[in-house]
Amino acid sequence: MRRQLKQLLIDHEGNIPHAYQDHLGYWTIGVGRLIDERRGGGLSDAEIDYLLENDIDRILEQLEHTIPYWFDLPDNVQIALASMAFQMGIAGLFGFRRMFAAIEREDWAEAKREALNSKWANQTPARANEIADMLHG
Repeated sequence: MRRQLKQLLIDHEGNIPHAYQDHLGYWTIGVGRLIDERRGGGLSDAEIDYLLENDIDRILEQLEHTIPYWFDLPDNVQIALASMAFQMGIAGLFGFRRMFAAIEREDWAEAKREALNSKWANQTPARANEIADMLHG
C-alpha cells in the first residue's frame, strides 16, 4: 500500500529537486512538500539536520578529491575551507588562489590576509573574520 501511495503522489505532484512555486504560488520542494511559511510549511529540526549532514558529506568529499594535501592540513584549516565552500561553493572557494598558495607554503599569516582581501570578506565581514582566524597551523 505504501509503495502505491508513494508512486501515486509522485505521479500527481512530480518530483522536483529544487524549490518552486506551486499552482497557488506557495513555495514547495520535492514531491509537493510545502515549505512556504505563509501556509505553515517548513522543515523539522531532524530534516534540517539530515540535509546539513548530506551537504557536509558532499563538501568534504569534493575537498578530499580536489585538494591533494587535504589530509595533511590541520583540522581547523579543513574546517575553515569547508565552511567557505559551504557558503560560496567549491568553485568560489577555488577563486582564492593566493590564499591556497599561502596555505601550501604554510604561511598562515598570508593565508589569513588573502582570505580577508576579498569580496567575500566585504560581504560577510563577521563570518570572514571568524573563518580567517582559523587559518593557522
